[in-house]
Amino acid sequence: MPMQRQLITLHLYLAAFFLPIALMFAATGGLYTVSIKGQYEETAHQIAIPAPLEANLPALTTLAAAELERLGIAVPTGAAGLRKAGTSFELEWTGVERDIALRPTTEPLIATLVVKETTPWRHLVQLHKAKGSDLAKVISVLWAIGLVLILASGMTMALNVPIYRRKALWAGAAGMATFVIYALLG
Repeated sequence: MPMQRQLITLHLYLAAFFLPIALMFAATGGLYTVSIKGQYEETAHQIAIPAPLEANLPALTTLAAAELERLGIAVPTGAAGLRKAGTSFELEWTGVERDIALRPTTEPLIATLVVKETTPWRHLVQLHKAKGSDLAKVISVLWAIGLVLILASGMTMALNVPIYRRKALWAGAAGMATFVIYALLG
């Protein structure tokens, strides 16, 4: 019985600790699926540049970071990348608090820096999408591990109690069948 008690205690602590994060991931993921993603507050800044922009990621991120610093705005916490935009390109740099885009204009020595500040809901969505700090990413990985441990400990407890064993096996089989259908037809 002590092993069962330890399993219940582990299950309790993990479930209680991760409940707020679970609610955030469930809400943001579920609503994102139906296109409720949150909003941005967008501003555009014209930048005079010494030479026309080229599709060079390090050079564009350096230019964008320098302009953000000049404006007193922190750089985004996520990754930067180049994105094709029609017949042109743009730097797209995402984060939890803001996204930015650096685009060429029709004037070769003028670029546009678009700064999109996240609203509170979009901030949570960006956390869900791993656009946050390294600490936020570590917490997300710990949450994923915790979720698996919560589910595994719950299933283990159910399998060890005779009146729940059959129900757990049927529910597990139904879940596996649903997953296979989801994966093949999704």
